[in-house]
Amino acid sequence: MSDVNVNPLGHYLKDRRARLDPAALGFSVGRRRTPGLRREEVALLANVSTTWYTWLEQGRGGAPSAEVLERLAHALALNAIERDHLFLLAQHRLPHIRQPQKQEISPRLQRILDALTFCPALVKNATWDIVGWNQAATVVLANYPQMKPRERNLLRLLFANPQKKNTVPHWPQIARFLVATLRSETTRHGINAQPLVDELSAVSDEFRQLWQQQDVESFGEGTKEIWHEQCGALTLEYATFTIDRQPDLGLMIYQPAGEQDLNKIKQLLANATHRPT
Repeated sequence: MSDVNVNPLGHYLKDRRARLDPAALGFSVGRRRTPGLRREEVALLANVSTTWYTWLEQGRGGAPSAEVLERLAHALALNAIERDHLFLLAQHRLPHIRQPQKQEISPRLQRILDALTFCPALVKNATWDIVGWNQAATVVLANYPQMKPRERNLLRLLFANPQKKNTVPHWPQIARFLVATLRSETTRHGINAQPLVDELSAVSDEFRQLWQQQDVESFGEGTKEIWHEQCGALTLEYATFTIDRQPDLGLMIYQPAGEQDLNKIKQLLANATHRPT
């Protein structure tokens, strides 16, 4: 068996150490047998003993604490993705809980959304904040541009508005699904969902009961039925994708399930285009 497979953490630490520039970190370049920092220099930056760090690279140091891993990540100048990988190798879990971020999507990703002309498409984070959308999504699902950022949250839209229960087809199943994915996604990505949970529990008995059930789900793919006030019933097939380098963001693409659904979306888009401003 390869030594890399036996001691993946040690090899990762060595590789990251070799990529650093000693001069940029204030160390004398001098004569070095190998590129990057020496073990004692990493130990100094991380405020650990050279002996212990050496053992860690050799696979003899035991599992380091989260605090030490944070110091090592800083010493090795790891970015967020590399830091997550360090924790997974050392503790088989992601770093400690963090607050959800209201990410902004890149212009490139927005162009991809816009290219899906007749397919409503959204980008959501782990707490179901909608952070990106295309024109089809605004005419089929919700008018996201006219909402305040706080209002662009599917859980708030579903549970904080009593009227939604009467207008959303299959409301109980959708509600259970969204709450279960909230639990699984925020746990997976180490995100603190408690403020949102407390807020929704205070305004919705249904949410509070569903959250107490401890169910977990992944959103994958499926079929969604909606009732649109302009065109009536719409059936959409959907699939979801994780966005590389931003694993707590999900791209959701809805495709009209049939020719009739496609024609309805085309008409909604045409109406929006010719609507007077």
